[in-house]
Amino acid sequence: MILSNNCAPIRVLTLNRPEKANALTGPMLEALIEAVDQARADQVRALILTGAGRQFSAGADLEAARGGLATSPLWEALSGRIADLPCLTIAALNGALAGGAFGMALACDLRLAVPQARFFYPVMKLGFLPQPSDPGRLVALLGPARARMILMAGARIDAETALAWGLVDQIAPPESLLEHARTLATDAAGGSAGHVAAIKRMTQPNLPPAGSLQ
Repeated sequence: MILSNNCAPIRVLTLNRPEKANALTGPMLEALIEAVDQARADQVRALILTGAGRQFSAGADLEAARGGLATSPLWEALSGRIADLPCLTIAALNGALAGGAFGMALACDLRLAVPQARFFYPVMKLGFLPQPSDPGRLVALLGPARARMILMAGARIDAETALAWGLVDQIAPPESLLEHARTLATDAAGGSAGHVAAIKRMTQPNLPPAGSLQ
């Protein structure tokens, strides 16, 4: 359920469970962690995350969530691995981004979205805490009030609002979303792994410690 396009120096990982809105299971999270680790070992210059079909991801698979996946450390492990990659990372959001799927997108350097995308993270309503690093990343992007709008007030925001707030960086048509992401990765793809890593280090934001806003 995770497709990997292994054409270096740009790698594309695709969530491939469109019949279930790309809802994530434990094995899918483990496969994503393995794929991200492999991208690091292969020294790719850019990693693009996207989804098959019309949704990026509905978050945790409901049945798996009832079995404990909602509070699994796999979510934080995945977002941490993505954030720690020494290459350019891009989330190409082909539709809704919901719940636990927020973590992997927030951990990316850039986020693109289609005009139809919607964003919501209903942890307050469902009685869960967000992944430990997600509040800090949201605050860094949006500021505390808008982060609370999403995490505490249950705001569902559209792509234009997400762009205005800084949750996404650009909007692209569905038919050219992946092409647009590849274009943004072109310069990194042409550089050395060390050069890409150095510029990424120089532009790292100072985030609050994981879990400090809980």
